[in-house]
Amino acid sequence: MLCKAPQKHAAKRVNLPLFIAGCLAAVALINPAVAETRQQENTQTSGEFDQCLVELGETAVAAGVSRQTADQVMAGVEKVERVIELDRGQPEFTTTFADYLNRRVNQDRIQSGRELLKTHRQLLNRVSRETGVPAPYLLAFWGLETNFGSYFGKMSVPSSLATLACDQRRSQFFTRQWVAALQIIDEGAIPADQMEGSWAGAMGHVQFMPTVFLEHAVDADGDGKRDLWNSLPDAMMSAGRFLESMGWDGEYRWGREVRLPEDFDYSLSDGRKLPLTEWRSMGITDAFGQALAPADIKASLIVPTGHRGPAFLVYQNFGVIMGWNRSEFYAIAVGHLADRIAGAGGLQTPPPEDLPALSRQQIMDLQQVLEDQGYDPGPVDGILGSGTRNAIREFQKSNNLVADGYPGTRVLEVAGIEA
Repeated sequence: MLCKAPQKHAAKRVNLPLFIAGCLAAVALINPAVAETRQQENTQTSGEFDQCLVELGETAVAAGVSRQTADQVMAGVEKVERVIELDRGQPEFTTTFADYLNRRVNQDRIQSGRELLKTHRQLLNRVSRETGVPAPYLLAFWGLETNFGSYFGKMSVPSSLATLACDQRRSQFFTRQWVAALQIIDEGAIPADQMEGSWAGAMGHVQFMPTVFLEHAVDADGDGKRDLWNSLPDAMMSAGRFLESMGWDGEYRWGREVRLPEDFDYSLSDGRKLPLTEWRSMGITDAFGQALAPADIKASLIVPTGHRGPAFLVYQNFGVIMGWNRSEFYAIAVGHLADRIAGAGGLQTPPPEDLPALSRQQIMDLQQVLEDQGYDPGPVDGILGSGTRNAIREFQKSNNLVADGYPGTRVLEVAGIEA
């Protein structure tokens, strides 16, 4: 059967609507009328969108938004098909750590950060005093989010959020964001026609989602409004307050690059938190071979490219960074960029650039193999999360491979997946 779900994409693990859409596309090769019928069924008519928009307006008013603001915003809202495409789209290949880090922590950005550290020293020192977040970290977030304010996104936030709220995939989440966006407009932070941002509704210098804005944005320049687009003091203080609220500890850094002994047990890179003294007793040193401080602070070991690449011991603030963006690559990039802005040099062990970028299909195939063999990778979704990495470690142990949790070429070969 053309649309029979293969075992490696068991229906309980895949995104069913996307699987069905793929099947229908395949059937359309034989019968184009099927595709045309399904497209008509899945396309939201303008009338349906207009009705949804009315309901969104009523939801906003019920949440306290003035009728005048709701009507004014809705009058300018349009459905943006490109937003749906971006929400549905997934890159065919994952990004390697080397490519990710080198693109984001480059010499131009490091130099710009160092210059801005001097230019805005008074403001950044104020934010650091009040929130405990050091200036280089504030600059690192700013640099990664909008390249220091050079690009905020050009999409209408109300239109993007209305489009996503009226789409069934994540309607509840984006309805909350829509209401929050109207509350921001209603309080006078920014006019509706100037509220621009990313396709998903992230806004301003530090790309806050509307709900984060409402809870954490502050008026730091004293002009009576919270403006993350035109006021750098508001943006930097808001970023600091957000990080502070998630538990930023100003006494410690994000983490550090370390050197591991040759006979190290890489299975210890499974997220466990151990005192620095214990990691030290295992023979781990700093990146230059010097002994680690005999401190009791808890740290976890991360090896983003497995045993061939750099290793990091990360502390509590690393988890705070991931509260901003749930990506280990992002959190390492923020920490490393902050270090470079503060004057540190590059990594002593750069990430290998010859590792292939794995496709989501390869990761899904590996996840299914792991599940079939009794390991638990979590959802078969093509995302290399902590659950999948832990399952890979167990698979590696069983097959006498280095248990670093990285899906390298040898892991794929043993799993029977074409590399």
